[in-house]
Amino acid sequence: MEKTTLKVEGMSCDHCMISIVTSVEALPGVAKAFVNLAAKIVVVEYEPSQIALDKIKEKIEEQGYDVL
Repeated sequence: MEKTTLKVEGMSCDHCMISIVTSVEALPGVAKAFVNLAAKIVVVEYEPSQIALDKIKEKIEEQGYDVL
């Protein structure tokens, strides 16, 4: 299991947080996602042998946010 922190712009409310967590945690290979709105970060625990980090970033961007 690997843990990574992504800087994400555009998050401002609980709906943003729920949207990201729900969509990312639905991906195969992702164990947990956590959003810190104040720090503008998303922390993701995932299994690199099951999913590439790029796919996680794409899923966040599909929700309308910018991964820096």
